[in-house]
Parts: sequence; structure tokens; C-alpha cells
Amino acid sequence: MEFPSKLIENAVEELAKLPGVGKKTALRLALHLLKNESEDTFSLAEALVKMRTEVKHCTTCHNISDTEVCGICANPLRDRSLLCVVSDIRDVIAIENTSQYKGLYHVLGGVISPLEGVGPSDLHIDSLLERLLPNSEVKEVLMAISPTMEGDTTAFYLTRKLRDHQNLKITSIARGIPVGGELEYTDEITLGRSIVERTAYGRS
Repeated sequence: MEFPSKLIENAVEELAKLPGVGKKTALRLALHLLKNESEDTFSLAEALVKMRTEVKHCTTCHNISDTEVCGICANPLRDRSLLCVVSDIRDVIAIENTSQYKGLYHVLGGVISPLEGVGPSDLHIDSLLERLLPNSEVKEVLMAISPTMEGDTTAFYLTRKLRDHQNLKITSIARGIPVGGELEYTDEITLGRSIVERTAYGRS
């Protein structure tokens, strides 16, 4: 693809690195930014730089946050007896959008995937176990991990790690979500129903 300007070419190359954005789409975006008011482009650039440099991860649950402790963990109205374990920050957003869940979260930062070289030590599992020590307020752990092969492996691993915790209920979101599906692509009604109709994990 030939470009009339090296600056446009550089912008297109960078935009094309975004997921789902090809060279043609990147070119349309670059030309749109060039045509737009300068203030709009500068605002976008400033927002992206601030996001990259100032967004933090909650020291408690590992969700994204503007502060050391996220708004969910700091909210005294959340149910501290219920802890929802998810693999990714996008799953927190998806579940929150259902307005059906009022507990706390723990973001693992991925799933166990031997083929991709991701083991338990690469995830936020130790900090999860620390949150479930005997003096913990948590009474129920809800596994809200996408029902893929890797997700089920992760949920099974965690269930085995937690099975000796006395008086701790371990549940899973109801399988209204299709096997092999991702939480972030599930419609809010189905995801909300899965939260409400969660089921207990067996302890073997």
C-alpha cells in the first residue's frame, strides 16, 4: 500500500497493530483523525497516554482501577461474603453490566494453559488463597470462568485447592453460557441468569 506521506504511513502502521484492525481500516481511522478538529485528536492522544501511564491494578482483586484499591473492593455496600473468581478484567465488566451480582471479585489474569506455557504460578492464585484464610469474611466462592477447556481446567484446579477450606461454599455460574463460549460475548440476560442460578461444585 502506497502512502502520500511518511507520517500517515507511520500512523497507519501503529493503528494496524490494534486487534481486528487491518491496513485499510487503519488508513480510514488515520484519515478521519487528520480530517477531524485538532482538539479531538489531541484529546484522544492524551486519553490514551493517561490510560497507559496512570491506570493501576487493584492491590486486592487485580481489577483495573484509578486508585490502589478499586471502587468495588472499597464499596462498603458490596457483599463481602461472596467472592467471584474470573479470568479477565473484561469478565468483571460483563458481569457488572448484568446488575445481578453484588459481591466482590478476584481477577486471575488468565487461565491455566499448558500449550501456551501458562501455569498456576503465572496467575493470581496465591493472592486468592490469601483472601480465603480462616479469618476471611468470604463464605462462597463463585467460579465465573469461561467454560472452555482451559477455563474448566482452571476451575477444577482451584476447586481442588479450596476443597479443604471448611465452611466455604464453591459454586459455578449456571451453564446457560454455551460450552466453549467467552463471558464477554454473552448477552447480559443470559449472563445475569447464570449468576442468579449458579450451581455448587462437587467436592471429591
